[in-house]
Amino acid sequence: MKLNATRLVTALAVAVGFALPVCAAPVAFEVIDKTIPKSLTMEAGDPGRGKKALLNRKQGNCLACHSSSALKDQPFHGEVGPSLDGVSGRWKEAELRMILVDSKVVFEDTIMPSFYIADGYTRIAKKFMGKTILTAQQVEDILAYLNQLK
Repeated sequence: MKLNATRLVTALAVAVGFALPVCAAPVAFEVIDKTIPKSLTMEAGDPGRGKKALLNRKQGNCLACHSSSALKDQPFHGEVGPSLDGVSGRWKEAELRMILVDSKVVFEDTIMPSFYIADGYTRIAKKFMGKTILTAQQVEDILAYLNQLK
């Protein structure tokens, strides 16, 4: 099996208990041309909940790698990933959903974790096997928040 850097980083983080929750196994979704066009939950995302999940160090933890002028009141923005400013102008909703679910599909060499993939990891603690970092609704909520960043 080819070593997948994103999944390895996520697995290592999970193995040492670094800020990742235990979520249920993912629901099925369809990938079309490196996008996920349909909602994972069929329920609209809530931008307020999305912002909270995005900031939460045990959920999205997006600011560990990304910055955003909309979140300048938050400390410790990362510089590894691109700015979240204008993200919805650069990517369509279906593309952003794919990036949140499994960024490796869109960016082969990224170190961004796969937030909604539950398999394909190596050396993962048993309690995290078959689990995702975010729930389907958290993915949709974060997506709703990101869609506001034009």
